[in-house]
Amino acid sequence: MARYVSSAVILLLLFITYRIVKSKLKKRHNDAKAAALGCLSPPVLRSTNLIGNSVLRESMRATKEDRGPQYVAEKMDSVSPSCHTIKVPIIDYEIIVTRDPENARALFTSADFDISHHRQLSWMPLLGKGIFTSRGDTWKHSRALLRPQFAREMISDPQLEEQHLAHLWRRLPADAATGWTGKVDLAPLFFKFTLDTSTEFIFGQSANSLLQDEQSQDSEKKSLASHFNAAKVWIDKRGALAKFYWLMNSAEFTQHCAAIHAFADGLVADRLANPYHAKQDPEKGARFSLLNELAKDTQDPRELRNETLHVLIAGRDTTGCLLGWVLYFLARHPRVYARLRAEIVDRFGETAAPDFRQLAQVSYLQWIISETLRFATVIPLNERIALRDTVLPAGGGADGKAPVFVPEGTQVLVPLYAMQHRADIWGADVEEFRPERWETHRPGWEYIPFGAGARKCLGQQFGRQEVGYVVSRFCQKYDRIENMEEGDGRIRLHHAIENRSGTGVQVRLHEAKAST
Repeated sequence: MARYVSSAVILLLLFITYRIVKSKLKKRHNDAKAAALGCLSPPVLRSTNLIGNSVLRESMRATKEDRGPQYVAEKMDSVSPSCHTIKVPIIDYEIIVTRDPENARALFTSADFDISHHRQLSWMPLLGKGIFTSRGDTWKHSRALLRPQFAREMISDPQLEEQHLAHLWRRLPADAATGWTGKVDLAPLFFKFTLDTSTEFIFGQSANSLLQDEQSQDSEKKSLASHFNAAKVWIDKRGALAKFYWLMNSAEFTQHCAAIHAFADGLVADRLANPYHAKQDPEKGARFSLLNELAKDTQDPRELRNETLHVLIAGRDTTGCLLGWVLYFLARHPRVYARLRAEIVDRFGETAAPDFRQLAQVSYLQWIISETLRFATVIPLNERIALRDTVLPAGGGADGKAPVFVPEGTQVLVPLYAMQHRADIWGADVEEFRPERWETHRPGWEYIPFGAGARKCLGQQFGRQEVGYVVSRFCQKYDRIENMEEGDGRIRLHHAIENRSGTGVQVRLHEAKAST
């Protein structure tokens, strides 16, 4: 027995020695290559404990406290306000974090970078292979399948929005005497609204979550939103652990994924069992259904489920978050709301539903949406991994102007919040919500809320249209929105893949038709 133990110890020591020697040889190789390319190292944010995970632990704690995006910006500022790229060793690997627009350009346009396999494997249990989790030819196939659908005019459907807005209005009863609603949290209502519009747009059949009583539901649909929310919390934690994502797994996570799969599988099976008819053609007036259109190109049920779920999670969550943040800021800036309402009512009146194209011409509305995306940063973080040894154009050396060597396999994070809160780019009032800045600001790579390059979000215009439409209808229906949140007033960025308000959107609204 002692002989076996001794052999095991020897093998362990040999393995540790091998890893140490390999690591030193790799470092020597990388240092030599970096020097040959004229690269210099960016500042290094070293761990304060022996394990080497103090920064990771601090980041996860900040995320739990709803200040994750601010933590990253503060950590970089603590090195220097002019420091925009840092290297962060974590246990046995290193990542690079950059809020430099030129580095963002390189990451999103160079063939040397793509999404990391950590991201792929973190998301795979819920979404499977699809446009958000694939690389190479598989990703190109998904992109080719989905892209033509989002270029079509008929996907913008005001009637679909109006149908579900009517359901939303019923959840906001106003006092007949005063015209005021009670205190309400709009955040969960907006997520139900976007779930309902997204499921109808994608599957041709809405989840109708706004019509359901959470206390009396007994159908599978009743918990679709909660399954999504819970599954995404697990995915977010898995993503935060990067290469150690596999540590974050459970039977509960598997059950949430299975429930979501069952919902989509049932709709896909129903579609495949019923042949397509010409009368379903949106070109001839039928309502657009993404599943119908995709089924013309593939009959693979797993592929149809995966691609539709990818679109659903983007259409429901990012749009719901953005809607919530817009109303969050409007409730806190009555001057902004009064100006927006005046422009909407002056152009469209108080009852007529605006046209999507006309809303795109309402500059102040578009400025508000852009400023919301800048300030709250619905998607606070993006990432890429080096597919081969390569270079970032800036961030190295004492002045941050030298290129940075990026070894193959290195993950590079782009904290969009930190980039969109740089005072040297956005001005001294960067921490002020001011839509008027967009009258003169012409965004470049410092403003990429929907990603950029080949992987830029296909549905970004569709999402902005839906948000603009709903906000304009709120302007017509309500002449005042009051913030009802109690507490210290600190903005809380609750991160579950996307940023949502950690305190919800607690307001009360006054109907314009009321006499008081």
